[in-house]
Amino acid sequence: MSQITEERTDRLFHALADRTRRDILRRVLSEGQSISALAANYNMSFAAVQKHVAVLERSGLLIKQRRGREQHARGDVQAVRSVAALLDEFEQVWRDRIDRIDELLKDS
Repeated sequence: MSQITEERTDRLFHALADRTRRDILRRVLSEGQSISALAANYNMSFAAVQKHVAVLERSGLLIKQRRGREQHARGDVQAVRSVAALLDEFEQVWRDRIDRIDELLKDS
């Protein structure tokens, strides 16, 4: 299995469980943006967007940097790859089970 801790795995999947956070992540993966520019895309308060960004930051999926008076966010591609690797591991477990079932059926 992966080298990612269970706590980190929980943070990653919690962050990705929300539609708005997934959308924010898509936006900052393609191009870093200021938090203000991100907030303009959503029908919610600036503070609510900041909270979503904070969850993504705690999970490691997003990195914030101060540029002058503004906070800018960019996605961390390596963190997204670690999520993909976790999902690949889960898929392999199920593929192994299916292969075993196929073998059992073939032998009977």
